[in-house]
This record gives sequence, structure tokens and C-alpha cells, in this order.
Amino acid sequence: MAVIRVASYNLHKCRGLTGPHAPERNLAVIAAMRPDIIALQEVDFRFGARPEALPRALIQDQTGLVPADISRPSGENSLGWHGQTILLRPELAQNAVVRRLPLPGLEPRGALALRLPGLTIIGVHLGLVRSSRRAQLARISAQAARIADDNIVLMGDFNEWHDERGLESLAGFRVIAPGPSYPAPLPRFRLDRIAMSRHLELLRHGVFSGAGARDASDHLPIWAEITLP
Repeated sequence: MAVIRVASYNLHKCRGLTGPHAPERNLAVIAAMRPDIIALQEVDFRFGARPEALPRALIQDQTGLVPADISRPSGENSLGWHGQTILLRPELAQNAVVRRLPLPGLEPRGALALRLPGLTIIGVHLGLVRSSRRAQLARISAQAARIADDNIVLMGDFNEWHDERGLESLAGFRVIAPGPSYPAPLPRFRLDRIAMSRHLELLRHGVFSGAGARDASDHLPIWAEITLP
């Protein structure tokens, strides 16, 4: 049995709650969490050519992780696709294949599916409108059934304020909301979630507030330790 530590973190373009741009704070948070795999949201600036907000050159040195290879990011100087990327340990990255999943909705959105031997990680940043989120989760669930025949972990910023609405398409998954993660200084809402195949065993989970996380973004990161059969 293998234990893997996964995490999800909305970086808010490395600006903290209101600024300034200080990616070293976010990197310190990621390093302190010690994840094997972490799905990140808002890693690029939003407008223009969408340059990276999280500097690619600093990631491995400060966290020990590497970005997954996204064949076509959002722009020439972008780190991610639709503002998202996945970081993982270098030895895992050697066998990783990334697939981009375009999503429906009122605003451009997409998910990233990272295939590893025996495990598929899907990173998401869902829309601001519940009807869009429902359509996006339905698309992701349908795609996951086609591209993954093994263990699936879906995680990210679900942007869903309600614990019981909008998640109907995840009926086949175990959905975990580790705790309030937004807004970071005084979290009240469980916007960040992890959904996993029901045969995976959840050992521990939580919201990470150490290493200056309350100042590094408007979201706190979430994490889970999972046993793979």
C-alpha cells in the first residue's frame, strides 16, 4: 500500500489578499506542506499574454517540486493553462502525462488531468456561476470515466459556497471539504475541495494555515493523505 499526500492551493496570482506580488510567500507555504502532488490555481496573471505570476525558475529550488509538462500553456510566458498547473515530485514527473480538458460555461475554464501509473489527478478551478459549475463537473465526470480506469483524485477551487448544492455530478466520488479555506485571514467558506474514487482510503486531511499562509493568498491551501490500493 502506498500513501500519497495531495494538496490544492489557489495562489491569487501571488498577491496575498490585496498585494503586493510576492511569490516567495506562496513557495514557502508549498514547501512547508510537503505535498507529493499539488494542484495550483491562478498561477498566471489574468490579462494580456498571461505571464506567469509564480516564477517557474524558483519552483524546484524552493519546493523540491517541478511543474507538470503542459504541452500548450495559455501563452508563451505562461506557467499554466487557464491559470492552472500541477506540481509534483521529480520522480513522479518522469511518468506523468497531462491532458487538457476544456470546460463549458459563461467564462473560459479548463481542467488538467495528470495521468500517472495507477493514479489520475484532475485539477480544477470552477466558474463563478452555479449553472456553469454544474455543467463543468458533469463534463469532468464524463471525461474522467473515459480517460481514467484507475484511481481518480479531483481537487481544486470549486467556487461552491454551499455544501449540498451544485455537486450532483460527483455522486460517484467521495467529496471532502477539509474546512473553511476562504478568505484566508478569517476563513468562513469551504470553497476548496477534494473528490476521490470511493475505493481510495482517506487517512487524514486538513486546511493548512502555517508558514504565513494567511498572508500569501486569499485562499488557504487544503491537503489530504490517501492510501492507494
